[in-house]
Amino acid sequence: MNARLDHRNPLVFDTHELGRRPGALQRLTRAVAAPKDFGIEGVIGVPEGAQINLKLRLESVMDGVLVTGTSRATAVGECVRCLEPLELRVAADYQEMFSYPDADDRGRSKKAEPADDAEDDEDTLHLEDGLFDLESVLRDAVVLALPMQPVCREECAGLCSQCGIRLDENPDHNHEAVDIRWAALQGLAGTIQDGEKDNTGGAAESGVDEKQEK
Repeated sequence: MNARLDHRNPLVFDTHELGRRPGALQRLTRAVAAPKDFGIEGVIGVPEGAQINLKLRLESVMDGVLVTGTSRATAVGECVRCLEPLELRVAADYQEMFSYPDADDRGRSKKAEPADDAEDDEDTLHLEDGLFDLESVLRDAVVLALPMQPVCREECAGLCSQCGIRLDENPDHNHEAVDIRWAALQGLAGTIQDGEKDNTGGAAESGVDEKQEK
């Protein structure tokens, strides 16, 4: 059994003033605190308790209340390129129908199969004693409005893949690229040069010894 809606919850709205006369309208504005886990986990999201500004339009229709809304908030995360913290203003628009409890009985076809009825009930949002909970609708809209790969700015150069230095602060930074095919030959050349130096030094010492003997 689902828990009853609490009218004290800032994301629960009361439609009693709207009434059930089709065409009736009501406009609401409200600032609410973001619930927990309001974003893309580990990437970006609206922090728990941060302010979300809501503008709602409630319209009474034959089978329920059509809710059209706009939400504004500030999301925080980190740039996927340079890993620096970032803040992003996010705007989310949504529209959802909250059906009257008896609307399903009026609109259901007599030929509908039980499985079809169960699927429809799962996807339908209902009013409960004239109240509706906006949290799930708002959460889905905000998550869809957030970028999957947030960046601090479009031109962010990111980090050096070899040493991790921030490239925006070091635009001339680079590492000398050495072809792996030549690395062994460079080592061999160094060994030969060292050997030649040793041989030259040995020959010089031998010449000095011979002069001393004479």
